[in-house]
Amino acid sequence: MSSEMAAVTPSAAGSWPVLDARERRVLGVLVEKAKTTPDTYPLSINALTTGCNQKSNRDPILNLTDLEVEDTLARCQKKGLAIKITGGRVVRWKHNLYDAWHLDKVDLAVLGELLLRGPQTEGELRGRASRMEPIDDLDALRNVLRPLVERKLVVYLTPEDRRGAMLTHGFHDPTELERLRSRVVAEPIAEALPLAAPPQNEERLSELEAGLAAARDEIAALKQTVAGLQEELRLLKQSLGA
Repeated sequence: MSSEMAAVTPSAAGSWPVLDARERRVLGVLVEKAKTTPDTYPLSINALTTGCNQKSNRDPILNLTDLEVEDTLARCQKKGLAIKITGGRVVRWKHNLYDAWHLDKVDLAVLGELLLRGPQTEGELRGRASRMEPIDDLDALRNVLRPLVERKLVVYLTPEDRRGAMLTHGFHDPTELERLRSRVVAEPIAEALPLAAPPQNEERLSELEAGLAAARDEIAALKQTVAGLQEELRLLKQSLGA
């Protein structure tokens, strides 16, 4: 087995290799932009950096430089998770997660949102992932989650049958994962409202979250388009000697 394949293949125990915060963010943005702004995908370094540093639908908020993003992409490429596209005026990048992790479109939308934001409730995840791929309700989400949990690509931080159950992706190191579990247990008040909310209210909240996330993403996509045009203009000026 090659070193690249070893990096993306889970161990016999079902665990997956750890991804650091920058790798999660870069891969999450590649997934998001491939689904929400396909006309500008694959992404240039400039556009990817802009996406990584977005203020909306990101947790934590980062402030990465082009050099840091490029270094992160190189690490993802070595792990078989990202692919460099050359031949044009600008080098561009795309993810390789369908093949690396053996996922379908909805699976990847779910994991993409977890990579972008980390731990969240099922209701939050359904609302956010639905802007990438349709997920009708929480039951539909749970059908998607079940095999991902079995493969340990998704990890529940609280009992699965609890209303407002919290979950995250399976690329944390054990120490970080335990810290997240402890934090969720230490914040019971934050989970009290979802537990008491009627099912129809929870579904309505998910719908509102999805609409808000979609609106924010449209704004972010416009910003990305402007950044891309600025980059194209800069390159044109360089070629003309301006």
